[in-house]
Amino acid sequence: MRILGIDPGFDRTGWGLIEDQGGKLTQIACGCVQTSADQAFSERLQIVRDELSVVMKKYTPEAVAVEHIFFQTNVKTAIKVGMARGVILLAIADAGLPLVELTPGQVKQGLTGYGAADKKQVQEMVVRLLKLTSVPKPDDIADALAIAIVGATLAKRLN
Repeated sequence: MRILGIDPGFDRTGWGLIEDQGGKLTQIACGCVQTSADQAFSERLQIVRDELSVVMKKYTPEAVAVEHIFFQTNVKTAIKVGMARGVILLAIADAGLPLVELTPGQVKQGLTGYGAADKKQVQEMVVRLLKLTSVPKPDDIADALAIAIVGATLAKRLN
């Protein structure tokens, strides 16, 4: 099963595509949609939607996993990331793909067995499980691959 993991954002949206063949995980592709603060916010949202639509058409995942947003402090940023997440969900719906939504705690728990694991522990597990030589950069890509890995287990239940 091919699953696309997405770490939502309006400045940077990480994405990672993996293949799960009977528990053997392989990274197929990954990248980051980057927008500029010089662009109008609506244009930034359009870029996120359009570029992820291209990724879904090109790599034909069987399901998509997206992280729920979680912020403790900056409401303004949370609202903007929420809007970016909305256009991401719309692109997924337009592609007709099954959706798995995960909280940050579920991703950490699924990868490390500990729901409060730190970013470094999550990144180390991504490297180990996908047999990579280094942590993908920027961090948004590593996060997206983590989301894809945990999402693959749940996506199998959807099919």
